[in-house]
Amino acid sequence: MYLVTILGNSTLILITVLDSHLQTPMYLFLGNLSFMDICYTSASIPTLLVNLLSSKKTIIFSGCVVQMYLSLSMGSTECILLAVMAYDRYVAICNPLRYPIIMNRQVCVQMATVSWVTGCLTALLETSFALKVPLCGNVIDHFTCEILAVLKLACMSSVLMDMIMLVVSILLLPIPMLLICISYGFILSTILRISSTEGRNKAFSTCGAHLTVVILYYGAALSMYLKPSSSNSQQIDKIISLLYGVLTPMLNPIIYSLRNKEVKDAVKKLLGKVPLAPSI
Repeated sequence: MYLVTILGNSTLILITVLDSHLQTPMYLFLGNLSFMDICYTSASIPTLLVNLLSSKKTIIFSGCVVQMYLSLSMGSTECILLAVMAYDRYVAICNPLRYPIIMNRQVCVQMATVSWVTGCLTALLETSFALKVPLCGNVIDHFTCEILAVLKLACMSSVLMDMIMLVVSILLLPIPMLLICISYGFILSTILRISSTEGRNKAFSTCGAHLTVVILYYGAALSMYLKPSSSNSQQIDKIISLLYGVLTPMLNPIIYSLRNKEVKDAVKKLLGKVPLAPSI
């Protein structure tokens, strides 16, 4: 799954850079999403794979901190970027004539930058406060140094840490999800008014891929970070973390490729340019 994630997302980044037809806002954001998924999985999956093959499953403290920060920052950035991508589709479908003006390259770069900066800063805030919480024990009941699993080792409950986690979770999960729902409400209303069957199918195709990714990612993240805490939920947390930390990054390039004719054509064109090995 890790190899498929790296190969699939690297291919998407490659074709968005090399194919001039894909130099559009949608594919700029998609390239960012693919790069994010590579970083996200690479922060934890290699360590997980080593631990699966090793009898001694350990990680140094500094490595655990880096893993926690990278997972939080990439996950937080993805939450915001998915909302940005929904807004991009809203403008493209609901205001097609003004789309090149509203979503010019400068605006797109600024929106992508804001997503990265916000995600990294919120992750830095959470990680910094998590390090100040005194821990009683060093055995993490999880596959990775996931912040909720680490905080279960706390000697006492920290009201400040709980408040920070709650506020950040609300800012990064329900609010972007609400903006995505509003955007798709307007998009659906506009699509249903399109008289051309071909145009309607194309709009459904591009939006359907994004909406599938949104449901997979937000569904798992909401279940993880905004559910009531309970002592017997750790096994469920592990399954959910694998869903949004491994399965979703692997499926993203597959979903966008299968439901997007432009991506499939770009891949065919790229493969057509690769010289075959000479036969003997």
